[in-house]
Amino acid sequence: MSDMSETRALELRGGRFRPLTSEELTPEQRKMVRDLLSGARGSLSGPFNALLRSPEMGNHAQRLGEYVRFRSSVPTRLNEMAILMTARFWSSQYEWHLHERLAREAGLDPSVVDAIKGGRRPGRMEADEVTIYEFCTELRERRRVAERTFERAAALLGEKGVIVLIANMAYYDLVSMVLNVDRSPLPAGASPPFPEPEEKQSQSR
Repeated sequence: MSDMSETRALELRGGRFRPLTSEELTPEQRKMVRDLLSGARGSLSGPFNALLRSPEMGNHAQRLGEYVRFRSSVPTRLNEMAILMTARFWSSQYEWHLHERLAREAGLDPSVVDAIKGGRRPGRMEADEVTIYEFCTELRERRRVAERTFERAAALLGEKGVIVLIANMAYYDLVSMVLNVDRSPLPAGASPPFPEPEEKQSQSR
């Protein structure tokens, strides 16, 4: 199958960033498309229509994303929990819509999912989930983690896993920011998982 026919089959979608057509793609954008299609995702859904605007950066970013999602040393249930926490932090509608299902399929208890969705600390978590929740919450709220929090995360995940968890958070920060700026539309028939924050106009000085 040629690059052109592959691209047509992708049906790129976007909000503020108009969906690109196959005829518009530059060589660098075509390379990013090929690399994405040959990887674990097999599609350009989500932030990739927007990231194609900067294909060299976008291709580096998507490779990191493929690693932290599909080849992470962090167990999938905990990995998806961290992704949900990031999606909720940013109120990223599309990211939550996709990963809520994946988190449930990975074994994350529905009560944990619902609490995160509501912006609450889950009342009942497994011990490893408490470790992930506290690490991610401290790092976001305090921009640091306490010694005990670090030690628990390292005991659970190893030092490699701690770094991969941080990379997970950072990558999905990028994805959520891109999706929010783009106002990426949800799939047809899907309802927004949480209210859209009210937009505020910046004040000129």
